[in-house]
Amino acid sequence: MGNKELEGVAITNPDQCQHYIDTVLDKYNALVAYGGYLEERNLYNDKGAFTTGHEELRNIHLGIDFWCSAGTPVITPIQGRVHSFRNNSTPGDYGPAIILEHAQGERIFYTLYGHLSLVSLNGLYKGKVFEAGEELATLGTPDINVNYAPHLHFQIIRDLQHYEGDYPGVAAQKDLAFYKENCPDPNLLLKIPPFNPD
Repeated sequence: MGNKELEGVAITNPDQCQHYIDTVLDKYNALVAYGGYLEERNLYNDKGAFTTGHEELRNIHLGIDFWCSAGTPVITPIQGRVHSFRNNSTPGDYGPAIILEHAQGERIFYTLYGHLSLVSLNGLYKGKVFEAGEELATLGTPDINVNYAPHLHFQIIRDLQHYEGDYPGVAAQKDLAFYKENCPDPNLLLKIPPFNPD
């Protein structure tokens, strides 16, 4: 919410959002823009799913987003098996999403991949194994990923609770302590070095 470069940009419009992303990618001669863990965002202000009645707006992002072209392959960072998948087509949601279950010793945790193409769900079944480095999916277009510019939402989840093919990707400030503990920084797994534009 404090990014002055976004002043005057209708960030909830996927075309304007994509134009801004393209400007950033061109500026740094890059293919992918990323970030957003625990970032407070205006991106959800026009989406009714992120507030109910007089409840506090859910606008704190619980994953890392990777902004790049529709059709870009999504690669699994570690071995996992399909826990669940679904097309979450409510405006503001993930569109097609896949959740993988991972085991490290006795510890079980999950990774969520959202805003995928519809064809990414073809041929999936619970328990299907994906090896580290294997293509899991491809990114969807705005009409499929529920009106967002193309990107991957990647999130780690310790306790999936009762969810199947979905899990909250944004939290209200009042619930942040729980979600910060249950959804740790995805960079613990990805180990992306900090960006230094200088």
